[in-house]
Amino acid sequence: MRCTMPACIALAVVFAGAGLQASSQTDATQRTGHLFPPENLGLLESPDRAAWQKPDQIMDALGVADGSKVADIGAGAGWFTIQLARRVGPNGLVYAQDIQRQMLEAIRRRVSREGLQNVQTVLASVTDPNVPAAAVDAILVVDVYSEVENHVAFLRSLATALKPNGRIGVVNYKPGQGGPGPSSEANEGVRVDASVVEADARAAGLRVLARQNLPFQYLIVLGK
Repeated sequence: MRCTMPACIALAVVFAGAGLQASSQTDATQRTGHLFPPENLGLLESPDRAAWQKPDQIMDALGVADGSKVADIGAGAGWFTIQLARRVGPNGLVYAQDIQRQMLEAIRRRVSREGLQNVQTVLASVTDPNVPAAAVDAILVVDVYSEVENHVAFLRSLATALKPNGRIGVVNYKPGQGGPGPSSEANEGVRVDASVVEADARAAGLRVLARQNLPFQYLIVLGK
């Protein structure tokens, strides 16, 4: 199976959960090697994405509600950022993170078109989260996990941004599944088994709070 239009999301957002500012896009590319080309942002916007991505189900599982503060890690083109911003409302806040400036610029344009005032873009790096400590109710990591080199360190860094009862939601494509998503054969390691995420979480000192099946993906909810 080829990487179809909605499927390329899995390659679109790369460990933006770390957050000191990268000195440049070139520098970030050299350190990760998997950055999605900003000129291909249109590939992330398939008309049927909401039908198979199930944003409401994901946000419900994370307890995202009016007034929540949340972080969209590896926000890419900002599709989920907008979903989150609408859910948390004017009293909430969404930190939209990515390690490419072009992605953040695209998100700012999108947020402006939507007339939203509750999104803060954050340029990230691959070393530390750039979200205030103990500040967010939920962290969403959609199709980013396979691009992270050190999963345990990644999860530990995200956990520092959580409030005491905060939740981390990790969404990945199921191994060996068809439909939208990257080809397992063409992109070895992109489809991460849920058991890997759960083992990493335990090593990072996190608990698995819930597991949910999505049409082509899975959601694992983690907490301290």
